Amino acid sequence: MGAINIEEERDDYNHNNALNFDKQQWNGLLEQVKQAALSYLLQMDKQPVCVDPALPLPQKTGLSQKGLGTENVLKLFKETWTPHLVGSSGPRYVGFVTGGVTPAALAGDWLTSVWDQNTQAVSGQGDVSARLEMATVDLLKELLHLPEDFMGGFVTGATMSNFTCLGTARQWWGAQKGLNIALDGLKENIPVLSATAHSSSIKCLSMLGIGSANLTMVKMSENDREIMDMRDLSQKIISLKGAPFILISSAGTVNTVDFDDFKAIGALKKKFNFWWHVDGAFGGFAACSSAYQHLVAGWEEADSITVDGHKWLNVPYDSGIFFIRKKHHLSAYNTFRNSNAPYLGEIDNDTLLDKMNYLNFLPENSRRFRALPAWFSLMSYGKEGYRQIVENSVERARELSDWIETQPMLRLVAPTRLNNICFTLKDGAPLAVDRFLYKLNSEGDVFMSPTVYKGKKAIRASFVNWQTSRADIRRIEKVIARTLDQL
Repeated sequence: MGAINIEEERDDYNHNNALNFDKQQWNGLLEQVKQAALSYLLQMDKQPVCVDPALPLPQKTGLSQKGLGTENVLKLFKETWTPHLVGSSGPRYVGFVTGGVTPAALAGDWLTSVWDQNTQAVSGQGDVSARLEMATVDLLKELLHLPEDFMGGFVTGATMSNFTCLGTARQWWGAQKGLNIALDGLKENIPVLSATAHSSSIKCLSMLGIGSANLTMVKMSENDREIMDMRDLSQKIISLKGAPFILISSAGTVNTVDFDDFKAIGALKKKFNFWWHVDGAFGGFAACSSAYQHLVAGWEEADSITVDGHKWLNVPYDSGIFFIRKKHHLSAYNTFRNSNAPYLGEIDNDTLLDKMNYLNFLPENSRRFRALPAWFSLMSYGKEGYRQIVENSVERARELSDWIETQPMLRLVAPTRLNNICFTLKDGAPLAVDRFLYKLNSEGDVFMSPTVYKGKKAIRASFVNWQTSRADIRRIEKVIARTLDQL
């Protein structure tokens, strides 16, 4: 039997393989992808932001034996699936606090996939993506006026950012009691206080074993506010009789973007032993504007902060950022370190921050180069660019809010404080509100989401997209008026 010619077999394999064929067509394939992207970006103004529910869904297709090749799949995708995609990155998609994608962030995101780095260690062998991530965290601290003694990193979104912060808080709480929760498990209930914790924070309490039912609700202030009542908070703290606890406060509540009194909380922190977490996913970027910085005054004293990149930072999904004080780095390390995987290496605690490996400071082992789109956008537009994005969003929200107040069939259910509007029909009948919102969204020109504010069925519009203009507000007003005429 003659020797097997490996090279001949390899050539035979390559000539009959769609993957190798695509490899020879990089330039043409990427050009087609670029054209497909441009057809969306240049027609975004006409792209529906809500799919017609009557549109028949594509039929499922089986997996081919040899593969169709990228060019054919691009055509298939365009014909079957793109009609069902919505213009969620456009200026009138105001339903789920979805920022658009700045041109610079898009460039960074494309290159993120091209380079495909697994962002891990700051020092040692390997790529430098972790160093760029730390540099991006520093840019964000500068933009948000946060002190140097915060460390941070990128995760998939606000949920995992809250998870990282609250997981570190859980470990800190255990240390106050002489416990190592990450090692030995949770053996006692952890007191957690909050007034308007976002659902993602409550979800994190469930995932961390703290238990969502163990959240003690602080009363909200009166007069249409969504902030915690400081007197009630003080009383609940006193009732704990000196026991350590976790406090979750809000830098922008989900409905009305209200902010807790951070200076008052900071004063309490000087008297009592607690971990102070600020969920700033909705409103943290108010810090970008001198007109709204006062809303976050004092938050720099917190132990941890969450912000969301795919909201006001206007980078692609998914992107969340956590900030934790450097003095708590051992709590983070002991919570998330990879102590049972020799191939990942171990870190000397004495030089932890000098040789930081993100694998040991947050939940994910496999990590996308998520900081790159943010770095591109921050470097491209700077402090002035993000100030304009924030202030434009607030101006557009107030324009629509002012118009709603002139409409006899509509009413605001809460003051418009920043970039969110909560409104309803004058009669407030839940079924009528649902029917109105369904018809409104069905036109495909604007997308808003349902909500409940203090027991009242309402509609929420949230403005964070860098492209939203006065002309977009006029179009939204016309769609609302047209929908009201159909009721």
